[in-house]
Amino acid sequence: MLRFILPWCFLLALISCSPNNINIDNSLKKYFEENKVQGCFALMNNGTGQFTLYNLERYRDSSFLPLETFDIVNALVGLQTGKISNDSMIIKWDEMKRSVPEWNRDHSMYQAFRAGVVPYFQQVARSIGKDTLQFWMDSLSYGTKKIKGRIDSFWLDNSLKISPDEQLGLVKKLYFNQLPFYRINHEMIKRAMLFEDKPEYRLSYKTGHGVKENGAQLGWMLGYIEENRHPYFFVLNLETFDGTLDLPAVNMKILKDILNQLGYMKGAR
Repeated sequence: MLRFILPWCFLLALISCSPNNINIDNSLKKYFEENKVQGCFALMNNGTGQFTLYNLERYRDSSFLPLETFDIVNALVGLQTGKISNDSMIIKWDEMKRSVPEWNRDHSMYQAFRAGVVPYFQQVARSIGKDTLQFWMDSLSYGTKKIKGRIDSFWLDNSLKISPDEQLGLVKKLYFNQLPFYRINHEMIKRAMLFEDKPEYRLSYKTGHGVKENGAQLGWMLGYIEENRHPYFFVLNLETFDGTLDLPAVNMKILKDILNQLGYMKGAR
């Protein structure tokens, strides 16, 4: 019983001790319900330290596989160790037909990162090797830090786990070049994450989509929105048992609905 109580005591203390820094916004629940998914959302205003959160319990839950969001770490380690020469480095298609048509061609790192091309980063992981990847995951304290089974699938097969809280922390450090990698490598990843560059805002993110052990579809979006050169970091995590849903489209819809409600994407921040 004590092990169950302590985490909740910590969370309650976190809220009560920092009432001006944490805003639990349950009005965001409607976006998950209308799209028939469960999930959580968090956004941090870096300038004020203010957090806007929906579903705090899930936000702190460290039982989620990272899926293609692990490409951030995989690519950084690949660049740092020279296994990826730069973001233009092409890995040839191995001629194996896969269910995702986009994967069945040659890709540069930049293209593969943006499209979530799993075979590209599987080859990168094999090139890096288990011991080196384990060293960097330990250095980053990335999630549960466990590499079980195959070196080219541990971030996809439910062995490695991470929390939305940790994911948000990772992209914040990436933005400020605070991860233990060369600055140029940070910049290449940030360039690949930038999807919308408009006068009002810049929106950068990494997605991930896959299936949990219980059969539910899992989706991620983590990144930041910049307005007037000021970053706001976010993480969106959702799941559903409805196999007919276009989860990437739902992910994007929920993110933009929430950002609009919170007053972003208008250049007014």
